[in-house]
Parts: sequence; structure tokens; C-alpha cells
Amino acid sequence: MTEFGRQLDIGPTDNTSDQRTPRKRLHLIPEQARSSFVPVAPARFTTRANEWDMTRISADRPRATGVPIEVTGVVQNENGTPVRKGLIEVWSANHFGRYRHAEDQSGLELDENFFGMGRVLTDNEGRYRFWTISPGAYLARPDIGRWRPKHIHLSVTGGSSRLITQMYFPDEPNNVSDPMAILMGDAFERNIGKPYDVSTRDIDQGFNFDITVGGKNATFFE
Repeated sequence: MTEFGRQLDIGPTDNTSDQRTPRKRLHLIPEQARSSFVPVAPARFTTRANEWDMTRISADRPRATGVPIEVTGVVQNENGTPVRKGLIEVWSANHFGRYRHAEDQSGLELDENFFGMGRVLTDNEGRYRFWTISPGAYLARPDIGRWRPKHIHLSVTGGSSRLITQMYFPDEPNNVSDPMAILMGDAFERNIGKPYDVSTRDIDQGFNFDITVGGKNATFFE
């Protein structure tokens, strides 16, 4: 007898996620198969100097336009065990809501001092920190006037798995109409960064975003 796992929800979408989401309940991998898996050796990730600071393309370049912010947090599993030396890749739109990507044809302003991508490693306690520019919202669906609220993408890689999530900002007017926020329901609060006071002149705002992998209180991943 085949055992089944959960049924994935299909919410509103701006692209093709509805076409890629299974319509039926997921199949559970039998215990015999799970126990036979060969252990995976964890990858050893490295980053380059200054990749954690997305407010500048390089240390000798001017700072990008917009509000410089700091994002900090802890990556852990459902039991509170930290994900050590995990790789976090970060990307976001610039201050004007424009991505530096060939598929962004919005016509919004590019900032030559903002590349929009960075990387950072978690420490032995699972902690991470990076600087970036507070991103702008952008019109994702001109045909229906749907805006995407300001958000930051974070890809978390530890061991053999990679998960992608988004950090939202509190009190944004476009949060309530965002397709992912609607899909998350009450759990959307877990994906909102929590403001805190910063202690350096180089940064105007700070946001804490803890990432929990697995369990009932997991962070929402794409």
C-alpha cells in the first residue's frame, strides 16, 4: 500500500508556479529506501571578501542609492540545532524596484553602484549578517495592477539541500495582496524581518530574520 505525504497548496501566482506544483498528494519515500541512502559529505563553502556588503559593488566604489540596512539572523533546524558553515546567497531589487537581470524589462531605473547579489556563511552558532540597500516595490502584473512588496531573496544551502525563502518588511501596504503572503496565511509573520536599532553610522536600519528549517514552525520556502 502506497503511503502519501502532504498536499501542496496552490495559491495565486504571477508566473508559472501553479503549473509546476503537483496536484496530487506527495509520495512518501519508504523507510527501507531512506535507510539505504549513502551519507552525503557536507560541502565546504567559501565566500570572497566584502560579498556580505551589497551596498557597494566593491570596497572602492561609491555606495548605492537608497537606505542602507543590515539583516541578521540564525539558521537552525526545528530542534534549534544551528546550521553551521551554511551558505546564504542573497539577491534583491534595487532602491527603485529594478533587478539587474536580463529578464527585468520593467524600465525602472538601474543603479550602476548596486549589483544586487551577495553571499555570506553562517558561523558555528548558525548566525549570519549582511548589508544591503532597502529594496523597492515593483509592479509585477501591470494588467491587474498587482505590486510585489519590497522583499529580499535568501537561498540557504547546508549539506546536500538548498532552500529558497524571502524576507518581507513590516507594515508594507502591498504585503496583503502578495501571492506568497496569501498562500502563507497566518504563517506569513515568520517571513517578516523584525526591526532593531543599529549601532553603526554606516547603516540606517536593522532587521532580524531567523530561518528555521523543518518542523511545524518552519520558515516558508518556495
